[in-house]
Amino acid sequence: MKQDLVLSVEKQFEVRFSEVDMMNVVWHGSYPLYLEDAREAFGDKYGLSYHKYISENIFVPVVELKINYKRPLRFGMKPIIKITYRPTESAKIIFDYEIYDPNSKEVYLTAYSVQVFMDRDYNLMWYSPEFYTEWKKDVGLL
Repeated sequence: MKQDLVLSVEKQFEVRFSEVDMMNVVWHGSYPLYLEDAREAFGDKYGLSYHKYISENIFVPVVELKINYKRPLRFGMKPIIKITYRPTESAKIIFDYEIYDPNSKEVYLTAYSVQVFMDRDYNLMWYSPEFYTEWKKDVGLL
């Protein structure tokens, strides 16, 4: 597997009033939604969308999520979220994330997520599905 190829997407978003708490900072439960938005942007760019998983009769649940809150985001801010695919030979998908200010480059959050493959009967798949291996070849990871 080619470890030097970087697959990454950056997306700017605006912190909405509905995402903040009484201190005017983003409620901790809103951050996983930002990460989900980043995964969707990654899928759109690289052809690994949730529509693809559905068409292949595969579920890809998040089984691990680690978030490191560095600084609070506030209502009205327009940070950038960066998602980077972390290559692995295991039957899972790992992403690294960073939310930062586009001007100062100050980092507000770092995170990673791990997703596994399950069939439609909710059985864990121990080997990568064929379409995922083909996707890796298509983007130059194999």
